[in-house]
Amino acid sequence: MRMSYFVLGTNNIDASTKFYDALFAQSEVAPAMPAGRMTYWVGKDFAFAIARPFNEEPATPGNGTMLGLDVGSHEAVHRLHKLAIELGGTCEGEPGQRGPYYSGYVRDLDRNKLCLFSQ
Repeated sequence: MRMSYFVLGTNNIDASTKFYDALFAQSEVAPAMPAGRMTYWVGKDFAFAIARPFNEEPATPGNGTMLGLDVGSHEAVHRLHKLAIELGGTCEGEPGQRGPYYSGYVRDLDRNKLCLFSQ
């Protein structure tokens, strides 16, 4: 079994799409065609999406929920952490060594937590 896709909720699909388009711009993760209430990006062996909740209630970040993105290098962790903050995200932990991973933590525009890491 392997993870196939991950979806985060959003309350502003346009702003969130711009945030993730810019965050993924220099990676192998490519935007895919939006579909109704969702916008997708596709990587080598996974998909990521943002979505307006199906039940039409406000999207809220999960307490303890986090998406980990292996960005390939310590330099990329720093660069993307800084970029996420410039795009309106907030810092949840400056880049640094944590256990076996070098990681930095941010929250996106909807307060979803992202871990940008490399080994």
